Amino acid sequence: MIRILSVYGGLLLRAMGQTLLLALCGLFFACILGLIFGLLSVVKNRVCNIISTIFVDVIRGVPMIVLAYMIFFGIPQFVNGMMPTGVKFTLTALQAGTIALALNCGAYMAEIIRAGIQSVDPGQMEAARSLGLPYWKAMQRVVLPQAIRTMIPSIINQFIITLKDTSILSVIGFPELVNTAKNVIANTMSSFQVWVIVGVMYLIVITLLSRLAKQLERRLNRGRE
Repeated sequence: MIRILSVYGGLLLRAMGQTLLLALCGLFFACILGLIFGLLSVVKNRVCNIISTIFVDVIRGVPMIVLAYMIFFGIPQFVNGMMPTGVKFTLTALQAGTIALALNCGAYMAEIIRAGIQSVDPGQMEAARSLGLPYWKAMQRVVLPQAIRTMIPSIINQFIITLKDTSILSVIGFPELVNTAKNVIANTMSSFQVWVIVGVMYLIVITLLSRLAKQLERRLNRGRE
């Protein structure tokens, strides 16, 4: 194991960096999608509610690996079938992985945001509207700031889940930690040792993120009681 670390440690650390980059990119766009569909789910408009429900149900109902294959292989084939001859559309593994993670995580983020908004006392919105604030301004200035306090720990937990889900994207060739570990195993024939190293790397990062979530939760709850 020490020999593997001395030879491939730098490669595995770079792969962990790629894993974190992919998870951060996915979470960034997932927050945007989650905010859009989370707000659509709480507005008093049946069409918006249906759109949000369809998005959440469809994305959560499709396995992550199927979503990754569909985006990386299916979308370029579909687009190229409609484009003129000689024009080729492709997606890199990072682009396809980011889209897959953003969609998958975005569906769960929409539910987190919906629950966060609904946890705020409805009287807050009514009070803001009675003062003359339009609905969206009241949501932006009054409801969302209070909801975010509730949502942040769940968002960090979702980031942890997204970080672990990046391992699935090794199937499309993205050089994240699991894919790199497979290459190291092919070179060293030391499967157990490599997976132990990878497991410890994930454990360290996820433990630090879990501690961060708990610290933020304590800080945000300070003075609320």
